[in-house]
Amino acid sequence: MTGRLARRVAGFGTTIFTEMSALALERGAINLGQGFPDFPGPAFIKEAAAAAIAADINQYAPMPGSPRLRQAVAAQWERDYGRAVDWQREVTITSGATEALCDALLALIEPGDAVIIFEPAYDAYVPDITLAGGIPLPVRLYPPDPTHATWWFDEAELRAAFRRNPTLIIVNTPHNPTGKVFTRAELRLIAELCQDHNTLAITDEVYDRLVFDGGAHVPLATLPGMWERTLTINSAGKTFSVTGWKIGYAVGPAHLNQALRQAHQWVTFATSSPLQEAVAVALEQAPVNGYYCDLLRDYSERRTRLQQALETVGLPTLPVEGAYFISADIGALGYTDDRAFCRWLTTEIGVAAIPTSAFYSNPTGAPNLARFCFAKRLETIDAAAERLAALHTRL
Repeated sequence: MTGRLARRVAGFGTTIFTEMSALALERGAINLGQGFPDFPGPAFIKEAAAAAIAADINQYAPMPGSPRLRQAVAAQWERDYGRAVDWQREVTITSGATEALCDALLALIEPGDAVIIFEPAYDAYVPDITLAGGIPLPVRLYPPDPTHATWWFDEAELRAAFRRNPTLIIVNTPHNPTGKVFTRAELRLIAELCQDHNTLAITDEVYDRLVFDGGAHVPLATLPGMWERTLTINSAGKTFSVTGWKIGYAVGPAHLNQALRQAHQWVTFATSSPLQEAVAVALEQAPVNGYYCDLLRDYSERRTRLQQALETVGLPTLPVEGAYFISADIGALGYTDDRAFCRWLTTEIGVAAIPTSAFYSNPTGAPNLARFCFAKRLETIDAAAERLAALHTRL
């Protein structure tokens, strides 16, 4: 039989990131759409990878991950959050945070289970829930307004979603695509509702090192009563600008890690051995060599540079508390269709962005925004600014 396609994947289509990146390549546009750096990762992590390969750390790693990397992740948690973590039972290494997320959903939800997500949401969440047979339960994040300085959610809407007895909630902080950092008060509410309704939590914290303006990242798992019901997912890709390495990890209680491993062993089994070794070295060195401070300083400068470029050409920007994306209001230029605007911007102006409606399971009523990535060299941002200047003459 030819042309067969299972129902669980039949509606997925091609991601907006693939579409816009291909269009950018075809038109020679500067790609501020897909979220990856165009600059190299730090020398110390690359040197560690080369040394690991030369030392013949090239065969299968243990299924849960290399001991050194799991120990480094556990040490980081104890250092940063005061939580003693059992590296053998409470840390699992995966092929990127994306695999950890998929493994966790496959392992923790049954067909028909509801999973709360905040929308706009990273585009893997709904497909992963669907693959596991679950039902996405969106709760909207709303843009800033006269009574809210940053992106926010309606407490009544969140409580209503919990009354539908979800098995699990996914919390992404710092948040892609909005740049929102969930406050401690917001996380306390989520924690209270999870415990009241016996709901598990998966947190996506891959941008935890990118919190601006003196803000703080608070892992949901560190709140009272949440360790035993939370899997915290992170990765090296965003922190060390090596997104192609796909080294992710999940931290949480032994029973949730064991569940994740039941899926992980049949998905990838093990992740690149020399790159695990290199990430372990990076996690050991970064707290003492000033890397994290340098990272935040450099990204703060990039954020400011791109905000200025967008504001200058009449694209008002929304607050960015964390991660490396900026949302711009395209309605100011008269556009009401964000997909059409992003295609036009790519083909006619030569700058690629991502339409925010792509991050909604139902885009009806989505705010009229485009997402721009500032994980780029200053020279790239300046070149994009020069092209964006043509907006005034091309509209």
